[in-house]
Amino acid sequence: MIPTDGRHARRRSPWPIAVGAGVLAVLLVAGIMVYASMRSASRPEFSGGEAAKPAPSEPAPSLEPPPPVDDWPRWGVTHTQYSADNAAEQVREAAEGILGRVPMLQNQHIMGWGAGNPEPSQGQYNFRDLNRRLEFMASSRALPIITLCCAPDWMKGGRAGYTDWSKNHTVAPDPEHFDDYAKLAVKVAKQYPTVKHYMVWNEFKGFWNPATNRWDAEGYTELYNKVYDALKKVDPEIQVGGPYVPIDSYQSGPPSELSGTYGTIDQRTLDAIEYWIEHKKGADFIVVDGATLTKDKGNIPDDFAATAKFSAITAWLKEKSGNMPVWWAEWYVEPESSDWTEDKRMAVQAATLMEFARTGVTTALYWSPQTKNPGPCAGCLWDGGSGAELPMAGLLSGFTKWFPAGVPIEQVEVSDQRVKVLAQARQMVMVNTTDAALTATVDGKQVTLKPYEIQWSGRGAT
Repeated sequence: MIPTDGRHARRRSPWPIAVGAGVLAVLLVAGIMVYASMRSASRPEFSGGEAAKPAPSEPAPSLEPPPPVDDWPRWGVTHTQYSADNAAEQVREAAEGILGRVPMLQNQHIMGWGAGNPEPSQGQYNFRDLNRRLEFMASSRALPIITLCCAPDWMKGGRAGYTDWSKNHTVAPDPEHFDDYAKLAVKVAKQYPTVKHYMVWNEFKGFWNPATNRWDAEGYTELYNKVYDALKKVDPEIQVGGPYVPIDSYQSGPPSELSGTYGTIDQRTLDAIEYWIEHKKGADFIVVDGATLTKDKGNIPDDFAATAKFSAITAWLKEKSGNMPVWWAEWYVEPESSDWTEDKRMAVQAATLMEFARTGVTTALYWSPQTKNPGPCAGCLWDGGSGAELPMAGLLSGFTKWFPAGVPIEQVEVSDQRVKVLAQARQMVMVNTTDAALTATVDGKQVTLKPYEIQWSGRGAT
């Protein structure tokens, strides 16, 4: 196995790729993606990789339908290399309870991040890992989402029957295989008829053109349109979205139409999004990801105020797309190798969720940094050894219960602006954004908050 990692240099679990049940995880590498279509001579060479055997023919799993909910939950989690589907029974049962006590969104990629190659050779399928992960999602009362990424090697210049994981995440399908990828999407949709929401690709992987120093929005949109048409033919009720492009920012960068105290957004990304908006066949939502951190300075003007970047981008997306539902497929707030305490980490995350809710984000998916090992795990939802609940799980569950996409947000008076508040008619959540205790009047009541404390409080009728 060749250790690799992914694009994000932000503090999070690296992008691991699974090569099938029982095979060790590999890590994906940081840095800008390599342009991977036939339009460029910079395609990486495939050298073979792991043999990816098709699984014995077996029927598709019978999955329980998603639980009925009054409103779209808004909040959820993306499963990565390690989750509870192949953990010890004690951990699996604990995770089912943590994720299922308030039904939330759960997302899984079709290849990588816990799932092996779904089509090692053309027409030969292996859904064993995906079946197991989707079964766990159903058992934990998920509203399931699938991300259509990545692509088998034979679709992008590699050997049929093999998976070179060191190249997988940086290479898009060849244009002549876009139709084959759409057929794979159809196969997945028929395999899992309870899944009604699909994101197409992940972070424009393989669609960066170093020759022109810009995103290949044309190539991505061509792929997207083929997948969109194919999925809608399977089931018109399937919801499809893109472009799932990473939005970077800089403290000192070239001019852009979108900038603020949080920095300047990379105009090349905005151009790619606008191209997709103008040329897509259709879409049920628009999806992006990003971090508060600038590429050259970290969080500006500070760790909490930097979350304004998410609000500014959300407003821009709504304006440019004609008010389409906005999805954040991933978000990151913590510098790499930071010395943040768990209290500060949760406080900044809470402030971020408040920004998403306040600005009308429809969906926000937390990229799970879960590990299989017991002990400390920054930002994890449960302990990998015991299944014991960790703080981020409670934060997500609280926001899922009280701030689904349909709930009206109410304004409340706060005497100290260092306290951030989000409120609806029956509940509010407060967070102290400082490293010292403080007392403030919130919604007519005096409250005392410890350093970086998150506090929930009922209000009005129960």
